[in-house]
Amino acid sequence: MTAEPMQLACPVFFVGFMGAGKTSVARRLARTCGISSVDMDTYLERREGKRVKEIFAEGGEDVFRAIETDVLRELASKEEPLVISCGGGVVLCEENREILAESGFVVHLQVTVDEAASRISDKSSRPLFQDIDAARQRCLERAPLYSGVADVEIDTAGKSVPRIAREVQRALEKEGVLCQRRK
Repeated sequence: MTAEPMQLACPVFFVGFMGAGKTSVARRLARTCGISSVDMDTYLERREGKRVKEIFAEGGEDVFRAIETDVLRELASKEEPLVISCGGGVVLCEENREILAESGFVVHLQVTVDEAASRISDKSSRPLFQDIDAARQRCLERAPLYSGVADVEIDTAGKSVPRIAREVQRALEKEGVLCQRRK
């Protein structure tokens, strides 16, 4: 645990494929450093009063992505910078990539599809993992988009959440994004 609470100089966005550990690592980092974190999909669901899969079912991906962009913009502009775990598809929209690049520091948690699949206990909540070949294809397609927006990339293979969070913390401190809270 960090003795002194810390603060962020700007929002920190976690991007990566589903199962990379974005939410778990963001929560661990926030808890360790005494800063606030938010899961974008959870925030979106509360704001809209609907689950992501309901939004997809009712309006399709375009409607969901428009809401996602609005939520990303809202979270990026909060007065107190947050640690934000983004949905796996946030990088698909060019406008989102611009918001990420202009608004904060982006951490790409790299994961292979096989590693991600091994981490997800309830595959029914992640329909993409019903077809592992399709998941591999989608992961390959998104990889350059994640890398393109990333300020730092962390390989998560075989690492625990606390270890990944420590790596991210060191990277953020080195870049001056995370520092001791001014008294």
